[in-house]
Amino acid sequence: MEETAKNTEPVISIRDLYKSFGDLHVLQGVNLEVLKGENVVVLGRSGTGKSVLIKIIVGLLTQDKGECNVLGKEVSSLNEKELRDLRLKIGFSFQNSALYDSMTVRENLEFPLVRNVAGLSKADVKEKVESVLDAVGLLKTINQAPSELSGGQRKRIGIARTLILEPEIMLYDEPTAGLDPITCIEINELINEVQEKYHTSAIIITHDLTCARQTGDRIAMLLDGHFTKQGTFEEVFETQDDRIKSFYDYNFIK
Repeated sequence: MEETAKNTEPVISIRDLYKSFGDLHVLQGVNLEVLKGENVVVLGRSGTGKSVLIKIIVGLLTQDKGECNVLGKEVSSLNEKELRDLRLKIGFSFQNSALYDSMTVRENLEFPLVRNVAGLSKADVKEKVESVLDAVGLLKTINQAPSELSGGQRKRIGIARTLILEPEIMLYDEPTAGLDPITCIEINELINEVQEKYHTSAIIITHDLTCARQTGDRIAMLLDGHFTKQGTFEEVFETQDDRIKSFYDYNFIK
């Protein structure tokens, strides 16, 4: 019973959220909850506001109206220090992996630790770096440069660098973009392994419905400025809504 109660606790709670840029009304009454330990996939065409929503969640943008509560805090009301502390609990996996080419894999992973965690010994840093690299299956790359790695390997290292600060929430931006089908499956499996091993909650932004089906506990379809349908993959795509059907057809009937 305790575990059931735990899994109904929202780590992200968004209520009646609006955001416009001049005459461009991007978010128009968005409502979304992400529960503790849950992977939620956000689907939508380009320009529908997926990235704007993520930026509001991490405090890079402020909504015009509504609430965005993350880990019990209203993001728009936080001061600079509070916002910085909150961001340390949120891991962001960038589409391009965002690795420093001038650093080795080891140095890329050491960087956020040394910058954000005080009092770690060299042995502590070494253990944490090797642990997350082992978790993503790339311990052998520790002394390589990012330029020597494949796209899939760089994506894994980017996820490892995010995990090294032990975030409670993961935000994945197009995690399978530009990867071959086999590597996409491997990244999808890694996202699920991260959820299981690190007990993270996640929002996964993707156009890839295979990724959505494999990683999402729940799918949320963002259309016309709000979530038009939420549920399991099957529930979302069992619909007569032509906007949602065309999204499915583009992915699977080419």
